[in-house]
Amino acid sequence: MPNKRYRTSAHSRYTIYYHIVFCPKYRKKIFNELKIDKQTKQAIQEMAKYHDWIIEELETDIDHIHIFLSAPPRYSPAQIVKLVKTWTYTHIYDNHPEIKKYLWGGKM
Repeated sequence: MPNKRYRTSAHSRYTIYYHIVFCPKYRKKIFNELKIDKQTKQAIQEMAKYHDWIIEELETDIDHIHIFLSAPPRYSPAQIVKLVKTWTYTHIYDNHPEIKKYLWGGKM
């Protein structure tokens, strides 16, 4: 865990870290076999910058993603997960239409 540094906003001072792990449906090895790990990381970095999150660690394995981030208290863990999933889903499906054939039913 990084050294604890406090972030401030207009009415709060906080140190909040979330460790989130995402797995594709049926743990398909899409990051290794379809070579989309770099694009996925880039999409998550762009989204974090847009929402004022700090990504401490971001790694992909052959069948899952680990994200360790700091976010302002206005975002609940459920909101963060929803935003990351929808942002990466649209980014991957727009840039890699072949993934729909690889994943049964086109669902991630």
